[in-house]
Amino acid sequence: MKMLLLGIWTLLALIPCPGTTEVLFQVSVHPNQALVEFGHSLTINCSTTCPDPGPSGIETFLKKTQLSRGSQWKEFLLEGITENSVLQCFFSCAGVQKDTALDITMYQPPEQVILDLQPEWVAIDEAFTVKCHVPSVAPLQSLTLTLLQGDRELHRKDFLSLSLVSQRAEVTVNVRAQRENDRHNFSCRAELDLSPHGGGLFHGSSATKQLRIFEFSQNPQILVPSLLEVGMAETMSCEVVRVFPAQEAVFRMFLEDQELSPFSSWKGDAAWASATIQAMETGDQELTCLVSVGPVEQKARKPVHVYSFPPPVLEIEDAYPQAGTDVNVTCSGHVLTSPSPTLRLQGSLNLSAPGEPAWLRFTAREEDDGRTLSCEASLVVQGQRLVKTTKIQLHVLYKPRFQESDCPGNQIWVEGMDQMLACIPEGNPIPALVCIWNGMTFDLAVPQKATQNHTGTYSCTATNSLGSVSKDIAVLVQGLHEGISSSTIFIIIIFTLGMAVITIALYLNYQPCKRNGRKRTHRQKDQSKGGERQFSDIQAEECHAHLC
Repeated sequence: MKMLLLGIWTLLALIPCPGTTEVLFQVSVHPNQALVEFGHSLTINCSTTCPDPGPSGIETFLKKTQLSRGSQWKEFLLEGITENSVLQCFFSCAGVQKDTALDITMYQPPEQVILDLQPEWVAIDEAFTVKCHVPSVAPLQSLTLTLLQGDRELHRKDFLSLSLVSQRAEVTVNVRAQRENDRHNFSCRAELDLSPHGGGLFHGSSATKQLRIFEFSQNPQILVPSLLEVGMAETMSCEVVRVFPAQEAVFRMFLEDQELSPFSSWKGDAAWASATIQAMETGDQELTCLVSVGPVEQKARKPVHVYSFPPPVLEIEDAYPQAGTDVNVTCSGHVLTSPSPTLRLQGSLNLSAPGEPAWLRFTAREEDDGRTLSCEASLVVQGQRLVKTTKIQLHVLYKPRFQESDCPGNQIWVEGMDQMLACIPEGNPIPALVCIWNGMTFDLAVPQKATQNHTGTYSCTATNSLGSVSKDIAVLVQGLHEGISSSTIFIIIIFTLGMAVITIALYLNYQPCKRNGRKRTHRQKDQSKGGERQFSDIQAEECHAHLC
């Protein structure tokens, strides 16, 4: 029995095993790991250890070209690699075929990284979206996208999960806008790590985008009177509060279709602008103010009424009447005033009816010289009462006269002191004063050092175009010790100096008046020839308007 079993084992040992020939050769491919950039080519070598190989080659859907061959190897060129693939290299030996596989990994660096910030201007407390995507990158599992706010990492995303392979290479986050986020820079960084595939680390970055934050919830307000006078310049203001950033508020202002030129300013969260408006047509018109901050524009409108109300016309029949003559004064509304105003003439007892002129007649007195006459016109526009006044100063002509207060008949001088003859005549036109002493004209403009020789009578004559008047002035020069106390001397000195100063001041002041009087007379003659009575000789004329 034992011999039988031993024979069977011997027989089995002599029978060849089916896989004995297969283990006698190997098939290999080089490189054993392939990492190819998108669109590039790859050269591979397929070889075997079989001493006499049979049919051999490679199996792949890629475009292939055999470059060369040997008894135990073949070299191929794979072109236009645009995706991952698996290549099979095979050889047959003694009727047995054996193959090996090569995984070809295609990669594409993140050359284009796109950051999308929506919207670029965001209202405070509103949400905005930061999105980053890479249009072309592979393999997606090796990609990491990082969103940055300035240098701070806002969000990071990788694509290692197999469930994400079919997704796009993008990352999105939503953020709520705060005021401190204004002008912050956002960017995206892409990293492709191919070290597990035997490659390196590729970087890509997006362009930086700046976020703008704004607050603009309240409408602007227009500040301007509701009534505007035609042809008169008025300031229009437009302001807005609770606006951010206030310094970037842009103002546009209009009067009807006419765009104005505003000057803007800001402080804190308030911004305002002002412009000069000048309406040239009467009637109802509209002012418009447009304010824009970032993408938001708000508008304010205000209606205004433009009226015409020139000052009333005040006429004097003779602006330079002589004392004792009648003066006729007329106060009338301007022809461009509509509707006709109500007039009041100072000194007139009666209030004229609307559209009717006011009259005043009186006899000129010397005391009326320099009197101001006023004509007041009132007009009701849009429920508001407007008042304008025209004023004229009356000049009454009268003969010279001496007042004892201005030209004392007895004057005491102190010997050795500088003295001037104190005498100021009254009259219109201003009279010329000439004083004769000892048969000679006495210099009234230059102080004289008083001596006993100055004692005597001075004969002074004041003359203007209407006549003349004379007066004798007795001057007594006393020494310092002739019964005059020191206090009396002091008073005399102060009085004399004061009279001297007044005399010089009045003399210098009246000289221009005399010249102006002559000019006015000539202008009156020229204007009367034109058929219009204009009172450019009026010394002071004021026209003003106010709301009552």
